[in-house]
Amino acid sequence: MANVASAERPEVVQASGQFSTFFVGDLFFGVDVLRVQEVLRFQQMTSVPQAPEVIEGLINLRGQIVTAVDMRRRLRLSPRSAEQAPMNMVIRTEDGPVSLLVDEIGDVLDVDNTQYERPPESLDSAARELIRGVYKLKDRLMLVLDVEQTVDLAAGRSS
Repeated sequence: MANVASAERPEVVQASGQFSTFFVGDLFFGVDVLRVQEVLRFQQMTSVPQAPEVIEGLINLRGQIVTAVDMRRRLRLSPRSAEQAPMNMVIRTEDGPVSLLVDEIGDVLDVDNTQYERPPESLDSAARELIRGVYKLKDRLMLVLDVEQTVDLAAGRSS
């Protein structure tokens, strides 16, 4: 039901709060800080045969198996360079923890509803389907990531 609400009314987001931020390419994202379980350096992964291409693999997080989603692939961006190791942002979802492989971890930011706007029409369609809204900050836009839509792998396979 949350996916339906965010798809039909992207303006419905929390009025204010804290967001953990990260970068993928030149895009700056925020996730509700309460959804973030932990942030880790790159972890060794086990590949999953016949998995959707957005799945980089599985990581063992202190005995718990966690799926790692490559955000560059999910957003249909170019691959990161071989010398740039991604970071893991482990988030809580309805189905358990999932690791988002991101380029760089940002800070935790406090925002309020006066900074919020709907996603811009100029945003790439691959990114727009994953964005609930944007916050206009002093020096950039923070895209609010729809976590459940992002980890919905059926959507990740569609082009």
